[in-house]
Amino acid sequence: MRKTLYIIGLSTLVFSCASQKNVKKNTYQPKTPVVQPKTVVKTQTQEVQKPKVVSDHGVDFFTTNIADPTKNDNTASYGSIVSAKPAGYKVVKTYFPAMAQNFRQRYLILHYTVLPDDKSITVLTQPGVSAHYLVNNTGDNEIYQLVDENKRAYHAGVSAWKADKNINDTSIGIEIVNPGFTTDATGKRVFVPFSDAQIRKVAALAKDIVTRYQIPATNVLGHADIAPTRKQDPGPMFPWKKLYDEYQIGMWYDEGLKSNYQEIAQADFATKYIDPTFIFSIQTALQKFGYGIELSGKWDDATKKTIEAFQYHFRPQNFDGIMDAETYAILQALNVKYSIK
Repeated sequence: MRKTLYIIGLSTLVFSCASQKNVKKNTYQPKTPVVQPKTVVKTQTQEVQKPKVVSDHGVDFFTTNIADPTKNDNTASYGSIVSAKPAGYKVVKTYFPAMAQNFRQRYLILHYTVLPDDKSITVLTQPGVSAHYLVNNTGDNEIYQLVDENKRAYHAGVSAWKADKNINDTSIGIEIVNPGFTTDATGKRVFVPFSDAQIRKVAALAKDIVTRYQIPATNVLGHADIAPTRKQDPGPMFPWKKLYDEYQIGMWYDEGLKSNYQEIAQADFATKYIDPTFIFSIQTALQKFGYGIELSGKWDDATKKTIEAFQYHFRPQNFDGIMDAETYAILQALNVKYSIK
């Protein structure tokens, strides 16, 4: 009997221990959330297919633009690619061209020579002064190139437009054979017209240059615009409006805007002409347009010459250097039209 009870007790103990073990095993453990790895979606970068550099007789060329023209960027090379030749090393164009680049040529500047054809060629091919192109007055279909477009020509001298100085660094210069002006008995300048054949040449040449280098209308200027206290060329006989109307080159104002501003300006010019604040506002408007003028609040000589240069370009019927309501209206109309260009 005792033996039987012993066996039953032992069995109960074993069952109890086993149950305790199971309880411990089944004790609740909070589950750590399993984070499933996110599927990485690989976006395919749209790689620009770069045309190959073309090699001809050992000289490399790249004439296809792959940059963003809306940002005035351009990777094309109009001419051979100039590369370094470091001793003992090879320069390769495996990754040529980088897209972040644009042209040095940002301005087109027009001049007259004040010399006949033969003397113009002599002067512009000697040390001291030059231009990229010379438009003759011989009636043929030739235009003389004197300087590589990728190099600086010495045509602008001390110059400025808006925030840019030393316009030689960023421009192409066109010289046009023309004697300039003489002075009549009253001291007034009498300018000599350009021939129709010359203007056709200038227009074709300018159109090609501004198209290739994406030069904006606001950067097609005369020498007088960028150096008004020193220069008069190409003078009031140069047909800026014709280039604008017939070839879409350069700037011109809208007649409607001009008329509106002229009506408003009449009263101000009658009552405020000698007011320094009024003069300051006009100088500010000239500066805003692009002229490098000091804001003196006076009708000083520099201001008069700047107004004269503006009139050469935009009001050639009257270039006396005096700011009147019509000249001011033209200036205001241009500032409105080209303020965001």
